[in-house]
Amino acid sequence: MLISQIRNEDGSITVAVRLPGEAAHAVNGATSVYALAVEAANAGWSLKQTIEAKGLGAAVDLEKAYAEGRFLPPITHPDPAHLHLTGTGLTHLGSAATRDAMHKKTSEAAEETLTDSMKMFRMGLEGGKPKAGETGVQPEWFYKGNGTSAVAPGDALVSPAFAEDGGEEPEMAGIYVISDEGVPFRIGFAVANEFSDHKTERVNYLWLAHSKLRQASFGPEIRIGVAPEDIRGMSRILRGGKVLWEKPFLSGEANMSHSFANLEHHHFKYGLFRQPGDIHVHMFGTATLSFGDGIRTEEGDVFEIEADGFGLPLRNALAIAADEEVAIRQL
Repeated sequence: MLISQIRNEDGSITVAVRLPGEAAHAVNGATSVYALAVEAANAGWSLKQTIEAKGLGAAVDLEKAYAEGRFLPPITHPDPAHLHLTGTGLTHLGSAATRDAMHKKTSEAAEETLTDSMKMFRMGLEGGKPKAGETGVQPEWFYKGNGTSAVAPGDALVSPAFAEDGGEEPEMAGIYVISDEGVPFRIGFAVANEFSDHKTERVNYLWLAHSKLRQASFGPEIRIGVAPEDIRGMSRILRGGKVLWEKPFLSGEANMSHSFANLEHHHFKYGLFRQPGDIHVHMFGTATLSFGDGIRTEEGDVFEIEADGFGLPLRNALAIAADEEVAIRQL
């Protein structure tokens, strides 16, 4: 089942659900995906049970809503500060090659040793999929921002004026709400564009944190439930309406060095991330980047990411913010 939310002319939200390949319908009495998910979590029901109990109403034309720019991110929080955008890297088989090339040192001594990227990747291969009851190795982890950085499908991803680059990262994102008792509940998974500054990251690995403080987009739809073992998608960049770059990407545990459960454990083990009522959008990494193929994006380029079984493609244009002076004042 796929779930999404549409902005209405009066400012209200229509929550729409559908099965892949079928028409969408509004969920009766649902004011937002967040409200619906919190209701289910606190009641001890599955989201599917909660939807079935409310029933479905009028048909919703998702393609028309997309064309009209009325898609919201598939989950939003009334207070954007309580939505957390985070992620993990070096989690996919093959992902280390691109990252290692970006971080490769030029000295002969460095060529004879593993980079930090390769060490982290190897740790994941050796301990990223622990047996039940065991704790696996923790992954690379980063923070992207809060709900103010979540961009709706169809809207532009805005790169800061000071950025060196703005490039796509096609990923799976896990979507979670925290119940009143502080228990994380997974709603499901969505296609995401983790959108990063790869040129800044390449200068020095310690600038990774800076390179990740960017907007991100996910959706338009969340696939409720567990993710398939083998996820196959396509990432492309359009320039002037024509395909500039296109490449398939793989995700799902069959193509990863970590299990989703291990990545979730090492995120939610922090009490900070189990605060009642919060939303978490956690991106699980990728092995496919246009940057690794020498592509340099330009303002107006359109990113398009899709995956089988995850609904409509995610589309966002690239915009560049105007330069602004930040003045620090003394109180």
